[in-house]
Amino acid sequence: MAVPKRKMSRSNTRARRSQWKTTAANLATCPSCKADKLAHVACPSCGAYNGRQYAEALRTENEL
Repeated sequence: MAVPKRKMSRSNTRARRSQWKTTAANLATCPSCKADKLAHVACPSCGAYNGRQYAEALRTENEL
């Protein structure tokens, strides 16, 4: 396994780590209720996904 011969400076370490950025989640529009939702996930407001209705999403919405 390769081992570095010299200590990496703080500026080089921080310059390398500056490229590790997070990106915002891409939101899609729900076709049934037009609310924003994550892609490939059931809609949190109406519970629809891929033309189907899921009861768990409706139950958690009504409990709040």
